[in-house]
Amino acid sequence: MRAFTRITGVVVATGLSGMGFQPAVADDATAIVTTVCVACHGADGNSVAPMFPKLAGQRPEYLAKQLKEFLASKRKNEIMAPMIASLKGDDVPGLAAYFSAQKPVPAGVADSKLAEAGKKIYDDGNEESGVPACVGCHQANAAGNEQFPRLAGQFQAYTLQQLADFKAGVRTNDKGKLMRVVAGRMTDDEMKAVAEYLAGLN
Repeated sequence: MRAFTRITGVVVATGLSGMGFQPAVADDATAIVTTVCVACHGADGNSVAPMFPKLAGQRPEYLAKQLKEFLASKRKNEIMAPMIASLKGDDVPGLAAYFSAQKPVPAGVADSKLAEAGKKIYDDGNEESGVPACVGCHQANAAGNEQFPRLAGQFQAYTLQQLADFKAGVRTNDKGKLMRVVAGRMTDDEMKAVAEYLAGLN
C-alpha cells in the first residue's frame, strides 16, 4: 500500500457523474500529483519541459482514457512506465478531474508566419494531398471534445513527436488508425506549421 502525505483538501466537483466519473477528493489527487506527476507535468499540469505534455485544462474523459491505456500497456512510453507502475485504476478519475480543472498556459508562438500557415491546415486541411482539416475532430480553437483531445497551447515539440509517432506507427492507441492515416499524409513542414499554430491557442 502506497504511503501518501495526506493534504487537506476539498471535493473536486467534476460534473462528470453522468459519464461514469464520480467526484474525487482533492487531497488524494493532490498527493499523487505532488509525489508522482509533478516532476514532468508540473503541479498545475503546465509542464515547462517541451518533451512532456501540458495536462492543464485537458478533457477529463481523454485524460482518464490515456491513463487507463497506459495502465493496460495499450499506450507505452519509457518515461511514463515507472510512473504508471505506482498508480492503480482507482486513482484515474481523481487525477483526470484534478488536471482538467487546472488553468492551461499556452506554450506560445515562436514563428507567427509558420503559425499562420498552420492555421490554414488546421481549418481547411490540404485537399490536394488528402489531409483533412484538424478542426473536424479537435473542434474550433483546438478545444477538443469527449472523443478527441484538447490540443490548444500544447508544446510544439510534443505535438510534433506525437504526429511523428502516429506516422511511423509507433503510437497505435486511442484513435490510432485515423491519426496514422492523417499523419501519414502530412509533410514535415505541415506538421511543424500545425504544431506552431496550436502552441499559441488558449
